[in-house]
Amino acid sequence: MSIFRPIFDRSNTPDIQRVRHELRKRTLRVASVQDLTPHMIRVTLTGPDLEGFVSSSPDDHIKIFIPDLDGTPTRRDYTPRRYDPQTGTLLLDFVKHDGGPAAAWACAAKPGDQLQIGGPRGSQIITGQIDRWLLIGDETALPAIGRRIEELSVGTSVTSVVAVPVVADEQLFVTAANHIAHWIHRPSENADQADGFITTLEGIEIPDRTFVWIAAEASVAKALRRYLLEERKVASKWIKAAGYWVKGLVDASVKDIDGGH
Repeated sequence: MSIFRPIFDRSNTPDIQRVRHELRKRTLRVASVQDLTPHMIRVTLTGPDLEGFVSSSPDDHIKIFIPDLDGTPTRRDYTPRRYDPQTGTLLLDFVKHDGGPAAAWACAAKPGDQLQIGGPRGSQIITGQIDRWLLIGDETALPAIGRRIEELSVGTSVTSVVAVPVVADEQLFVTAANHIAHWIHRPSENADQADGFITTLEGIEIPDRTFVWIAAEASVAKALRRYLLEERKVASKWIKAAGYWVKGLVDASVKDIDGGH
C-alpha cells in the first residue's frame, strides 16, 4: 500500500535564503572620491585585502570602522554599492548629512586614505517565481535599490519609488531590466513622513507575483508595509521591509518590520 504525500512547490512563492560568509576585517585604500549628487558621495576603495570579498545580495551590509565626531572609534553599516573583482574595486555611497561620523569621514576622504571594513556577515537572497519587483526607499536605500536594478536579468520588470531631497539627487541606473523610476522630492527634515510614498503608490499597479522591497526610516517602512497589506492587499510573504534608520536614535535600525521576512 502506498501513502500519498502532497508535494508543495515552494518555487511558486518567494523565499529568502540566508547565506553566511566568512567574517574578515579588511584594510582598504581610497582610490577616488566623487560627489555623485548634491546629497551623495561615492568612495571607490581598492587594495589586496579585497581578495575573496563576497557580497551575494544587493541589500547586504558591511561594517565600516571610522572615528566618531569626538575621535573615538566607532562603526556603521553600509551597503556595498558595487564590487568588481576584475578591477579589484568596491564602491560605497554615503549620504551627506550633518552630525554623522560616516558622512564626515566621506566628505574629508581623499585618495590614499585607509578604511577598515568587516563583512558582510551574511546575505539574504530572495528567490522564487517573482514576475516583477517594486523597490521603495529613501536616499539611504539608494545603494541597495540601484544595485538590485543594475543586477536584474534581461527583461525583468522593476519599478522604483525613491524619495530624495532635490531633483539633482535623482540617479540613472544602467540595467538590462525594464525599469520604471518614480522620484519623490522632499526636504531631508521630512524623511520620516510616508505621505509622499503613499500618494505615489496609489497611482502604481501592483499585480500578483510582485515582490515589494522597502527600506526607509523605520516608521515610514512600517506605514508603507501596513498600507500595502491593508489597502493594496499584498500578501505579507511578498513584502520585505526594513527600517534603515530610526529618527532620533543614533546608529539604530530595524532589520525586519512587523515580522516581515
